[in-house]
Order: sequence, then structure tokens, then C-alpha cells
Amino acid sequence: MQILYVKYVSVHVCVGGAIRETGLISARKVRRISFASTPRRISWCYFAAIGKIQIVTVKMSNHQRLDDGMRWRIVGRLEAVQSHVQICREFNLTPSVVCNLWKQFLDTGSIKGKPGQGRPRATTATEDCYLSIVARCNRGATASQLSRDLYAATGPRVSRVTVSKRLHETGLFVRRHAVCVPITSTNRRVHLAWCREHRDWSMDQWATVLFTDESLFSLNTDSCRTFIWREPGIRYLPSNAREIDHYGGAGLMVWAGIMLDDRTPLHVSEIDTVTCVRYRDKILESYVRLFRGAVGPEFILMDDNARPHRALLVDEFLESKDIRRMDWPARYPDLNPI
Repeated sequence: MQILYVKYVSVHVCVGGAIRETGLISARKVRRISFASTPRRISWCYFAAIGKIQIVTVKMSNHQRLDDGMRWRIVGRLEAVQSHVQICREFNLTPSVVCNLWKQFLDTGSIKGKPGQGRPRATTATEDCYLSIVARCNRGATASQLSRDLYAATGPRVSRVTVSKRLHETGLFVRRHAVCVPITSTNRRVHLAWCREHRDWSMDQWATVLFTDESLFSLNTDSCRTFIWREPGIRYLPSNAREIDHYGGAGLMVWAGIMLDDRTPLHVSEIDTVTCVRYRDKILESYVRLFRGAVGPEFILMDDNARPHRALLVDEFLESKDIRRMDWPARYPDLNPI
């Protein structure tokens, strides 16, 4: 006999081996093998032959905790003189469960189950609801703060781990703020007008556009990020977003550009600020001018309207090199494919 594997509701036992043939086994031997394989009670079993290997599949009883409603339904059927076998088949229970329930009802007149083992729950349903409401009203509160608020409001003192578990049960998890750029109604109107102007562009027209952008990668160990409590799928709601218009701190400035079928190398600068002179000498002269020569007069440069990009010195350089610039609406980072 050889045990292959054990599942939640079944045990699979292989009798014999893959090398030699085995004959069919009687039901009596199956029961003897099954009881030797597991100490759990067996409801029923059946055969399944695969090739030359005889597989005996033993179905185990589905032990489940009965609620009060199901207990009263079973008692009602027993009072209606329904047989134990029919009740076991209907509710998928073993005869011992039905017998013990009926005996308990006749002796005590109650169907209450035994109290569960383990520590009692530290909070009540009302306190769990209070934690959920406070966390949704003050999404930036930490678990320790919520624990102190619960102690001040209701009395019981619970740990921050317990608070986190209760909030997880209600669907609240710790997540970072969604960072976005503040946009006014004027910005929205300009964005809509720009989209309507370029919605009919062909692939050939977009293939001549070089999309560029630069990003600052912070070298600080502390990112100063704050966390909030929120449900999955609502990251970009206004209540879960934080508007940031500028970023500070030392770091590396990385610039790059992409086109439909090409891209520029990454330009990494240890100087974390971009001036119009550096932008002209390091970026426009070294990368953009070469792409303009390769694409031709149809070449269009796209930048994000940063102050160094709109300096008079940069405008004069682009005009001297015959480089066209795309009219890009302000505060529109989400449209830039790079």
C-alpha cells in the first residue's frame, strides 16, 4: 500500500505499484485499507482504475460547524420522525453528529454548541465598526493612534496588531498616497482642446515626435512618504490622492526621449537641477539636434514646459537649428508616454 497524497476532503491510496499488475480488490479490503490509512471517519468510497494501477479513492466526512439555524432545522426533522439516514444525506453529516444533537436536545432542551477554544475576541462588533469609521474619516491615522482612540472612547485597550487585523477584515489596508499634480478648471479646458486638436493625427505624424522628460531620483534614505487606510481599487479618489507641485532633496537627474521606433540614451547628471544653459549644451546639442538631422524637417520636439525649457536662450537655439516644438499644455504629465 502506498499513500499518494492527501486533500482536504479525500485521501487517495494506491494499492500495488506501477511495475506489477494488481487485480480488483473487494470492498471489504478497501475499507480495511482505508481505516488503516487515516484515523478520520469515512462516509463512503469508490474505485477508479487508471491503466494498470488500481486507485482507491476514499471520500472523507465534511466536518463543518453547524449554526443555530441548521441545528433547529435538524431537530425539527427529527421531531417530524424523519430518519437519521435521510437527515445525514440531506445535510451531508455523519450519523454521530445527528445523534449527539438529538441527545443534547432531549437532555437539556437546548441546541447551543460548545464554546470554541482559544482566546476570546478582544473587540466587539460595535468596537470593530467604530475602528472602521474612524479609519475612514482619518485615513492618515496609524494603528497605534486608532488603538488609543478606541481606548479613550470605549475602554478596552488593544494592540496595534489587533487594530490592523480588524481593519483588514473590513477591507482597509495600508497604502501610499497617490501623487498627482494640482489641476485647475483652466488646465482642464486647455487639455481637452489639445486632445481634440490631435485626435485625428496619423501614425506617420506621431512617428516624427520626440517625447522627452527628466526625473529626479532621490538619494535620501527617508522618502518621507505617508500612508493611509483605504480599500483596494480606490487609489485615485480625491480623498486618497496628495497634490505635489515640486520635489526637493539631492539626487540624480535622468533625462531621456522616445519616438515611435527609436529612443535616446539615458542622460544621467549628478547635478540635481536643470538650467537653461545645461539643457541647451547637454541635451539639445548632444541628443535633440542629432535626431532632428536623422528625421528631417518634419521632426517635432515635445517637452513638459519646465522653466529651463522655455528660456529665451533655448528658444533661440531651437530656432537656429530649425527644430519645431509641440505646443504642450501645462500640468499634463499623464499624457506623456515616456
